[in-house]
Amino acid sequence: MLLNERTDMQVASVFTNQMVLQREKPIPVWGHARPATRISVCLTGADPVETIAGADGRWLVKLPRQVAGGPCQLTVSGGGSEVRFEDVRIGEVWIASGQSNMQMTVSQCKDAALESDRADYPGIRMLTAAPVAVVKRQDNLGGGVWQICSPGTVGNFSAAAYYFARELHQKLGVDIGVIDSSWGGTPAEAWTSREGLQADPSLSYYIDKLDRFLGPAGQSEREAAEKARADHWSNVVPKDPGNQGVENNWHAPGFDDAEWKGMCLPTGWQAAGQGFSGVLWFRRDLDIPADWAGKDLDLHIGACDKRDFSYFNGEFLGSLGMEDNPEAWRLPRVYTVPGHHVKAGRNVVSVRVFSNLYQGGMIGPAAEMWAAPVDAPSQVRISLAGGWRFQVERNFGKIPPAPQVQLYGDGNANTPSVLFNGMIAPLIPYAIRGFIWYQGESNAERGATTASRPAEYRFLFPALIRDWRREWGSPELPFYFVQLANYQAVQDLPEETNWGHLREAQRFTLEVVPKTGMAVTLDIGDAADIHPKNKQDVGFRLAACALAKDYGFSEYIGSSPLPIAAWAKEGWVTIRFEYAAAGLEARGEKVVGFALAGADRVFHWAEAVIEGPDRVEVSCPAVPEPRWVRYAWADNPRCNLYGGTGLPASSFEMAIPGGAWFTEGSKL
Repeated sequence: MLLNERTDMQVASVFTNQMVLQREKPIPVWGHARPATRISVCLTGADPVETIAGADGRWLVKLPRQVAGGPCQLTVSGGGSEVRFEDVRIGEVWIASGQSNMQMTVSQCKDAALESDRADYPGIRMLTAAPVAVVKRQDNLGGGVWQICSPGTVGNFSAAAYYFARELHQKLGVDIGVIDSSWGGTPAEAWTSREGLQADPSLSYYIDKLDRFLGPAGQSEREAAEKARADHWSNVVPKDPGNQGVENNWHAPGFDDAEWKGMCLPTGWQAAGQGFSGVLWFRRDLDIPADWAGKDLDLHIGACDKRDFSYFNGEFLGSLGMEDNPEAWRLPRVYTVPGHHVKAGRNVVSVRVFSNLYQGGMIGPAAEMWAAPVDAPSQVRISLAGGWRFQVERNFGKIPPAPQVQLYGDGNANTPSVLFNGMIAPLIPYAIRGFIWYQGESNAERGATTASRPAEYRFLFPALIRDWRREWGSPELPFYFVQLANYQAVQDLPEETNWGHLREAQRFTLEVVPKTGMAVTLDIGDAADIHPKNKQDVGFRLAACALAKDYGFSEYIGSSPLPIAAWAKEGWVTIRFEYAAAGLEARGEKVVGFALAGADRVFHWAEAVIEGPDRVEVSCPAVPEPRWVRYAWADNPRCNLYGGTGLPASSFEMAIPGGAWFTEGSKL
């Protein structure tokens, strides 16, 4: 991109080299300039389109529809300057958003090294938006450029979005662009615009609360919140008392660590049995081949939660902590070891990890823990995952978390609308095909005080979808999302669960908002990890929605089996499903996961049998007059009902009779 600095003519930051523009739709291009500046925009092979910047300096043109192809050049000129964007492709563009399970990168997920080595797809491009949380709506992203998918870049791509894009690219044969605008641990209200929340009377209180907190009436509340947090961090959360390990020569290659205990890394040390916050040292030998001696070494030790102090043969390499970057706890550490420190045979890597709150440790992922000469091929890497020796330098005990104060404002990603303002608004009106979304955990909080949050999601999530479509001026833009995966310990008895209610709110969205689809992931979660590593199936199931509903591939059903009717007769409840494809099946000796309740809403496990290609019959002696039926209703449910496409059935709760029961009653 070339820009003449003599003028302030600018193109919106979403436009960069290597971008993908949406095929078969008008292509908006916009930016700022001095008022009344004449702007000309030209795409290779097409006539230029002109406009004049308005009194506020804004300008926008719409290029005519284009067929898939490229590379081409996009040129914008005006006011004596010219901006040229190179290697532009015309294809399919999707926006990916949500929280950490969308943000998780390929390098953090299943088969990371293998997937990276195979990721030679120059027809897939991704822009990862910088995290920005602001109360005022922004015109430009805080950072991010379009990147071409390659073994060297894909590790930092959103895994779910990449595997979605890969499936589309392979089936459609056109370039695929994804804009990843996601942020871990964030609620849906932060991604919804101010206008979108105010439009729903049941959600407008978010904006009322925000305005009050930031206005004069909220001064005392702001001061109290600031004091509570400051007191907690100054009086409760420990500071680093100093590097005692170095004083003891724990970093030195000659130190005898034979008495230290072992730990298999990557892991958080609390998960590995060290139930406290504090400072731990980790050491391991690294056997360097003779032909590596004297060469600069790439040393990847994975993410260190919260600060690392890293050494190679006793030489300090560097340190990164939360004060340097709020995301430091999850950022893989990469250091270059000068060649004069690298010798053949035994070398020693030692890492001091400081964590004063929550989990701590060398948390990987394993694919980001390796050593190799700089610029060496991936095949020669030596993995650093596995057995390390460790010693406790400091034990702070269990540190209580900070008080739950709602300090709304810039920088707080839980503030209503701030992520829309900083990470979605700057993308509007970029031409796109649709959206993919993976979020919900932050709106399914546990505890009696948050029981209403999943119920509210029935209104909040549809409001978000309608809001984004309204902002893009297209009420039919496809919106495909991931239902929460299985997580936590399996329970022996039917349970009330916020995650069950949140999943039901997601399923409910399918019924009330058109052009939506849901990827069910009840079979690919992880009981011990809220961030399951299998994102290949997540991306495939999202892509199946698009391929079936938007691109006309008849072999894709695009949906898991969903209940559409339930009725009772002589103590038996019949549930009919749609999207069963070739027929329902149980992955096991019998169907499990169903529960029935009477008018008292006390649920009991029920026996279930498949009757026909799209029906399941359920009964329970303890519930002679069933009024409610549930399936897979738990944080981590035992369930095994699948459709003919191999997709698992969605969890659900339904009244009896319910759904299309009038029609069904006539068939009994």
